Amino acid sequence: MKMVYAATKEQEEYMNYLVNYFYTNIFPYYFDDEQINKFENSKILSLPREYVTYNGTMKEAFQIISSLQSLITVIEYVGESGDCERYRDLFERNVKLLRRYGITFPFMIEQFMSKRHYPCSMYLPSQSDWLM
Repeated sequence: MKMVYAATKEQEEYMNYLVNYFYTNIFPYYFDDEQINKFENSKILSLPREYVTYNGTMKEAFQIISSLQSLITVIEYVGESGDCERYRDLFERNVKLLRRYGITFPFMIEQFMSKRHYPCSMYLPSQSDWLM
């Protein structure tokens, strides 16, 4: 008999926060709105239970969270510096880890080499409370 600990509600919420961070703070700098919409429809980085082999254990939650955080850090570095060779192995290892849990991230590190500095996207968070 093996005993496992269930992921906490906060871990589940944080995983969803990180996925949302990709859609609002990462993707708009590299892809246009039409492509991001296709990502949503294709369930890229989605965590619905019927597609994911994540069982809700604390260990799995930590692995998914750390993979998402690592990918965010690598992408943000590569987008600013354009140097993708340095972190290619780390990027690919984290993509494989997400794939192990059924989470789709079908991107290559080269897609994040050139960051748009002034994106115009409906996915970007608003900069103020006022709507024009």
